[in-house]
Parts: sequence; structure tokens; C-alpha cells
Amino acid sequence: MWPLLPPLLFLSLVPIFSVSLTNWLIAVAINTVLAAIAWVAPKKLLTPAGLLHGWILGVLIWGTLGWQGYTVVMVYFLVGSAVTRIGMAEKEAAGIAEKRSGARGPENVWGSALTAALCAIGVFILQAGNWAIAPTLVPLLLLAYVASFSTKLADTTASEIGKAYGKSTFLITTLQPVPRGTEGAVSLEGTIAGIVAAIAIALVGWAVGLISLVGVAVCTLAAFIATNLESVIGATLQEKFDWLTNEVVNVINTLLGAAIAIAGGWLLR
Repeated sequence: MWPLLPPLLFLSLVPIFSVSLTNWLIAVAINTVLAAIAWVAPKKLLTPAGLLHGWILGVLIWGTLGWQGYTVVMVYFLVGSAVTRIGMAEKEAAGIAEKRSGARGPENVWGSALTAALCAIGVFILQAGNWAIAPTLVPLLLLAYVASFSTKLADTTASEIGKAYGKSTFLITTLQPVPRGTEGAVSLEGTIAGIVAAIAIALVGWAVGLISLVGVAVCTLAAFIATNLESVIGATLQEKFDWLTNEVVNVINTLLGAAIAIAGGWLLR
């Protein structure tokens, strides 16, 4: 599934690719340089395959949303990678750390960013085609774009901080105490950290001009709701279905965050 996503996403842009060819060339150049640096860096944030898919995602986001959208995804990636490594030794000893010491593979790249990529493509198509509905839909898709990353960073931060520093962890569906790292477990420390992370990414989106200050509040609320719904999914469904992997749950999580943000943005428009 995951290896097919980049070609499919790019094919959807072929008919209008030439509209902003210079921007796409800049996207290729910048991401190639960054990929080369990441390849030789001693600390690997991505696997080799993850690096390729990250390059494709980076080109896609810069090409569709420019440096503004790219800034949001880069902040998400860097902060998310840093948070994953907090308390790594302790988490590895307890058997609850992310695999590969947190290095992201293709499944992680698209599990986190598929929703955002679809929003970015939607914005690009609407703007390039000068559609009549663009003034209404583009702000909502930009809101969803930022909200998807607010949601994913909130989820990652809440999980990793909870694993590392959560004094008491409870199953979200029953509020019964459970060990750290249990699917569907929540903690006060993780929840607070997740809210801060959601606000941080939303503020980045506001700072680069993608959303308004009201949008920051919408993204934060959407992230909070979606992250808790994701915990409910983890506690009730994830172990029952083999296909419901962490990456699939991540896609559902970000879709929920984006959808809630769109609903909020529509009501407040």
C-alpha cells in the first residue's frame, strides 16, 4: 500500500504541473540537498526508504503549498522526531519504544502525512484551476492541513511523554490503571504535552499565514478531540483487526483531526 501512494499522488498533479514549474524545480532542489545532508548525518531520522518517501513528500508539499506549507511539515517532523527520542533508553528497556529507535520508514511518513498531502493537492488544484468554489474551500483545506499535523504531533507527543514521564496511566475507555505503553492508555502528563504540541504547530501555521488565530483554536480543539478518539480506537478495536496497524490508525487519526477542523471552520466562517 505505502509504496504506491507517492506515484498516485504525483499522477494526480500531472495535468496542472506546468502551472508553477519554477516552484516545483525549487522544491526538487531544496529537498535533494536536505536529503543528501540527512543521508550522511550520523543520527538517522529516516530509514533509506523513509528518506526517499520523505523526499517525495517534501517536494509535493513545497510544490503545492510553497515554503509556508513546507515549514509546517518540517517543524512537525523535527519536533516529532525529537519527542520520540525522549527517554529512549528507558522506553527501550521497557519494550515500549518506537521501532528502529524512532527512525521513520515509508509507513510512518505516509501514516502521518497522507491526510495533509491530500489537503495540499486539493488546495493546489483549486487555486491552479481558479475554480469558483476556491475562495470557500481553500481556507478550509488549509485549516485541515494544519490540523492534521497538529493532531499527529499531539498524538505523538502525548504518547511519548506519557511513556517517559507519565506517573499514572489509565485506559481511556474504563479509566482503569494500565502499564505505560498500553494501547489506548492516557496520562495527565502526556495529555498536557499533547495540547502544547498541538498549539505549537497551529501557531506555526498561523505565523506563516496559512490559518488565522481563530484557526489556531480550531486546530487545537480538533487535535484534542481526534487524539482522544484515536485512543478509544486503540483501546477497543486495534487488537481485534490485523489490518488496523499503527500507521492505519495514524491515517484515521489525522483524517478525524482534519474533518473536525473543517467542520469547525465551516461553522465559524
